[in-house]
Amino acid sequence: MAATAVRYLRSVGASTSAGQPVDPLPRPELRAVREDERSPVEAAEFRRVLGNFASGVTIVTAPAEPDRADDGGPLGPAGFACQSFSSLSLDPPLVAFMVARTSTTWPRIARTGVFCVNVLGAGQGDLCRGFAVSGADKFAGVSYEPSPVTGSPLLADVAAWIDCTIHTVHTGGDHLIVVGRVEALGAPEGDRDTAEGGPLLFHRGTFGSFAGL
Repeated sequence: MAATAVRYLRSVGASTSAGQPVDPLPRPELRAVREDERSPVEAAEFRRVLGNFASGVTIVTAPAEPDRADDGGPLGPAGFACQSFSSLSLDPPLVAFMVARTSTTWPRIARTGVFCVNVLGAGQGDLCRGFAVSGADKFAGVSYEPSPVTGSPLLADVAAWIDCTIHTVHTGGDHLIVVGRVEALGAPEGDRDTAEGGPLLFHRGTFGSFAGL
C-alpha cells in the first residue's frame, strides 16, 4: 500500500525524494467498468436513493504550500467540505475519505502529504457551505490554528478533529479513496448530544442536527 501511495503522490507532484524529479504517471481512465458491464442505474436516481443515508459533515484541510502561487509567494491552505468520511482501522489507527477525481483541491492536499479532518458541529452549516464552493478564498474570515502534528488548519469550535498523514490512495470509479494514518486527534470535553452542541448532519440535501430518542 505504501508503494501505491508513493506512486500516486508522484503523479500529482508531491515530493517523495530530495532532489530527484519524477515523471507523473498517466492519468487513469475515469471509467470503473466496461460499458457492457454497467448497471442500468441513472445518476439522478443513484443520488436520490443514496441521499436517504444520513451522514456527518467534515471539512478536510491541508497546510499552505510554499512557493506555489503564480506570483512566487506562498499559496494559502487548502480545504473542502466532505461528507464521505469514515473511521477505518483501530490498529493501526486509520481513517478514510472519498474525493472526486475532478477536485481541484485534492491535488494540493496530496502534494502536502497530510490533512486534518474537522468534524463539524450543528451550528456550522454556513462554514460548511463556504468550503463547498470553488474558486473563492475559503479561509477568509475563518478562525483556525495549526494542528499539532501536520500543521493543517484546525478550525475553531469543531466537534472533533483528526490529524493525519496520507497512508495510501485507491481508485474508486470517478472518486479516490484516501486513507490517512492518524497522528493526533481530539474533541471537546462534555456533552455534545444536543441541537446546539451535537454534530452537523446531512440528509436528503439538507442540514440537520441530532436528537436522542
